[in-house]
Amino acid sequence: MAVITSSGVINTGYAVLALIADALVLVAAIAFIVSRTSPSGRDWWDRLRDGISPFALQIAWIVAVLATFGSLFLQFFEGLQPCEFCWFQRICMYPLSLLLGIAAFRGDVQVAKRYFIGLSLVGLGLAIYHYQLELFPNQPLVCSASGPACNIAVIDVFGFISVPFLSMAAFALISTLLLMARGESDDDFEEVDVIEDTVHLDSDDDAVPTPA
Repeated sequence: MAVITSSGVINTGYAVLALIADALVLVAAIAFIVSRTSPSGRDWWDRLRDGISPFALQIAWIVAVLATFGSLFLQFFEGLQPCEFCWFQRICMYPLSLLLGIAAFRGDVQVAKRYFIGLSLVGLGLAIYHYQLELFPNQPLVCSASGPACNIAVIDVFGFISVPFLSMAAFALISTLLLMARGESDDDFEEVDVIEDTVHLDSDDDAVPTPA
């Protein structure tokens, strides 16, 4: 009979949340692609963004806080010491758990999209590279030999979910939420105005009579 521990339950819970996060990112990516193929798809994408925007910063902040608590739980309750790539990802995630909270409280969507998304994208890149190190452990490593190995999965849930997978899912969802969030001066509205002005100028040029 298998023994179920509190650590195992928490790790499994985080794994399920990571799968949900990946599913949401996939849905958003598909919606964005569809929006580029038809006007109805564009309308659906706009409605999706309008529905998510009021809560995007709050959800992104919750994701960052959960990821931060999860990493601390693994270190201080399960005794798993972070490797160098784990620390690099923490450097990107920990500030987000504070900065996104401030941005969500103040409603600063444009500030979050302009200044915080860089941390999330860098963290996403690091997590992807770290995860593939675990998938293909025989490649040359850039981690220090004196610390924990970067190419060994310290947890394994469902046979493929490890610490960098959890990190990757969190960064991907945060990045997606920030990209989808609309501010009061969203660039999309400016783009529409530019297109409408261009069409108006073209129509005026066509209306100019040519000399006989």
